[in-house]
Amino acid sequence: MNEPAQQAQNALCLAPRERDCPRLLSIVCPAYNEEEALAEFHRAVRKEMASLAQPYEVVFVNDGSTDGTLALMHALRARHLNTTIVDLSRNYGKEIALTAGLDAAAGDAVVVIDADLQDPPSLIGEMIEGWREGYDVVYAQRRKREGETWLKKATARAFYRVMRSAGSVALPENVGDFRL
Repeated sequence: MNEPAQQAQNALCLAPRERDCPRLLSIVCPAYNEEEALAEFHRAVRKEMASLAQPYEVVFVNDGSTDGTLALMHALRARHLNTTIVDLSRNYGKEIALTAGLDAAAGDAVVVIDADLQDPPSLIGEMIEGWREGYDVVYAQRRKREGETWLKKATARAFYRVMRSAGSVALPENVGDFRL
């Protein structure tokens, strides 16, 4: 390997640098028809963040919901001033909703989490610890794929196999969007 290429590779392998807690943590939550789970999700986030004494904001992104999701977001914002709402005019899909939420986030660190409570907000503290240790990305990884059909499990395994063979970056299995 030539010297500039070796230096570039070494730069990617630097040890993480420790840092303080984020001054403000943004919690970005895209939602599509999550009226039934949203209040419980928000309560769980508030509980976790109170235990951490971490300043935070919640950025809800309504991805064109057709149920009462948007109205519930407005009700939560009326009671909790650290809540921001991004309202998309129609359902653009999760990736666009995530991007809109990231654009609206004011924090110096961001947690991306779904409202359906499949990702437990109780792990946010551990993610912050990883960030404080200097990691730029801290993700949660499923231990089991319970409740999924055999077809979903098989296609997930195939997806990770293809991504490992095609990509230059190791993609850990069973990792979704829940990350800091």
